[in-house]
Amino acid sequence: MSDDDFTFPCIAMTQPIGTFYIGILRHTDLIEISSSDIIHIDKDERDIETVSGLERPISRLRVKELREYVKNIDATFPTGVIVAISSDDARYDEPSKSMTLKKRPDVAKIIDGQHRIEGLRGFHGNERFDIGVTIFVDMDSEDQATVFSIINLKQVPVAKSITYELFEYAKSRSPQKTCHQIARRLNQANGSPFKDKIMILGVAHDKQMETLTQAAFIKPLERLIVPPNQAMADRDALKRGKLIPKPTDDQVRAGRLVFRSWFLDGLDSNIAQTIVNYFAAVHRRWPSAWGLKTGGLILNRTTGYNALMRALPLILFKLGLNEVHGVDQFEELFGMVTLADEDFTPDTFKPGSSGEGLLYHRLLANMQIPENQPWKGLSTT
Repeated sequence: MSDDDFTFPCIAMTQPIGTFYIGILRHTDLIEISSSDIIHIDKDERDIETVSGLERPISRLRVKELREYVKNIDATFPTGVIVAISSDDARYDEPSKSMTLKKRPDVAKIIDGQHRIEGLRGFHGNERFDIGVTIFVDMDSEDQATVFSIINLKQVPVAKSITYELFEYAKSRSPQKTCHQIARRLNQANGSPFKDKIMILGVAHDKQMETLTQAAFIKPLERLIVPPNQAMADRDALKRGKLIPKPTDDQVRAGRLVFRSWFLDGLDSNIAQTIVNYFAAVHRRWPSAWGLKTGGLILNRTTGYNALMRALPLILFKLGLNEVHGVDQFEELFGMVTLADEDFTPDTFKPGSSGEGLLYHRLLANMQIPENQPWKGLSTT
């Protein structure tokens, strides 16, 4: 071994597959020794790359998200990266519980964790970012493929609703926590148009009433609070005590961020009350289609809810921002819509984006609200 070698804490572990090692590496060392097996995907247009002899998908979007995530104040990768290394490049010392590796780009062949390693290139903080690494020495290609397939085939994706539910435990404000709390409040409150309609995790369910998952309720609401892909950045800024600037009129218009100023001012109750009043008017206008869980009606399901939420910002542009409009004001507009309860069928409005878009356009057309209205004089302050 040469002067370019580096040593790190490591322990040996034995399982049926054999003996392997678990160590702790600085992220810079891990990036350096595995760089030849990490394709620089920001310069490559292919969706599938060959890495370590295994064909595996690499998502440019996932890497971009992780490079932003590692900048957060509480970023963490608690699960380990798995690599294969030749015995020519590694020396384990049992007495000191340490391993020494050659420091060059082709030492570590990645079995699992390429997105995390590539994402760590976005970490430029002064603090350390240590990574747990599982190291297989002289592992043949067949075993590498076996471990890779077991890891990736046996994983169960975390449901979006579970992700939002975990924000209940966060102490700092964030768009995700605000949306989660509004979902819970509206699902529990007597008189709410969403009473018992949202499937909240950890809460006894009345399947005769539920029409929306927690994630389905939150996703369109979050879009009215924060620009795309910025929710984690907002959370990080608020946790650091930074001031987030208010959106300009143009930003509100372009992004339809009708609730952003209220969120930044801590006026989550105004957001919740607006949602309550808006959907209370929907319930009044179409009592059966919204109030009942009936087979063949889509208004209170994802298709109808998404269309209504998509129309909401344009309705608020018409009525005026930064005031909580009453049920009657919304009901007056819904009274212009020529649809009856029995019209909200999947035959007319097919489940998914096509049915959602058709309903959205129909609502605005009947309300005589132009979809591309410039809304001059819009005030967000």
